[in-house]
Amino acid sequence: MKTQNPLRILIAEDSSLASEIIQTMLESLGHAVVGRAENGLQAIEMSQTLQPDLVLMDISMPELDGLEATRLLHEKCPRPVVLLTSLDDPDIVSKASQSGAGAYLVKPPTPLAIERTMAIAVARFGDLLTLRRLNAELESALREIKTLQGILPICSHCKKIRDDAGFWSQVETYISKHSQAQFTHGICPDCIKREYSEYITPAPLAPDELSPKRS
Repeated sequence: MKTQNPLRILIAEDSSLASEIIQTMLESLGHAVVGRAENGLQAIEMSQTLQPDLVLMDISMPELDGLEATRLLHEKCPRPVVLLTSLDDPDIVSKASQSGAGAYLVKPPTPLAIERTMAIAVARFGDLLTLRRLNAELESALREIKTLQGILPICSHCKKIRDDAGFWSQVETYISKHSQAQFTHGICPDCIKREYSEYITPAPLAPDELSPKRS
């Protein structure tokens, strides 16, 4: 039975016989095996070069085991990973998740099991990428937001604010530096009367105010 979503797959397995069996199974399903690594270090190097859609990674391998190789792979060249193990151990689930693998298979896998498990790993990897993107966008937004908190030392006369270095700044300068606020300048009615009273023409009296008041 051919798959509707063929994948380019890298096999990381130190047993050449097991690797050959898995490759035959994958190709019968319609997938393409782009490479076969014999240890974890080769798996990382080949993943960076070949850019496979998914890596089938044996846990027990020389030089670098599959768990550590999967963890490093997600740092250097993130890819969906399915771990292969000969042990049906519940602890494997926790270790696989912690390493960054999307799923695991007990050897020898059946065609149905391998197809289903790879689909799960690809879907989980897509969710992981979306989560990382959203976290990056959130962190970027938080870095851009500056807020004013705590007690601000302000001069009771000129209203300047003292910063942490002991320098005094105008209120608008300090707030602009520590927040996203921007200022436009104007003058309020009270300040107009106080500062420019000599330039203000008194309003003309109304007719009833000009007439002499009768006692």
